[in-house]
Amino acid sequence: MIILPSVINIFIATAIFFVWVIRYDNIILEFKEFNLPHWIRDLTGIIKLSFAAMLVIGGQDAHLKLLGALGIAGLMGCAQVVHLRTGTTIFRRLPSLVLLVLSLVSAFYSANS
Repeated sequence: MIILPSVINIFIATAIFFVWVIRYDNIILEFKEFNLPHWIRDLTGIIKLSFAAMLVIGGQDAHLKLLGALGIAGLMGCAQVVHLRTGTTIFRRLPSLVLLVLSLVSAFYSANS
């Protein structure tokens, strides 16, 4: 059970890196579709990548990992609100919902370590 938090943190960080770096063109299209300005898109990306880095480089620092996990959970909660307000399908909401749940699990482990 000790390895589970590390696996979750690596999964979250990898998913965020993949979406915000490798598939950045898709992010541009989504933010245009949601009528959000480019500066919010860029700020969101910087913050998400920073929180994801905290999960991985936090090492034994539970406070840093907790901050990263709660930050990602907050951003994923905001993503859910945007998806609900724009009426997207559950299929499009599912990735941010999964990351929301996983980041809350990560926060739980970090808070109790």
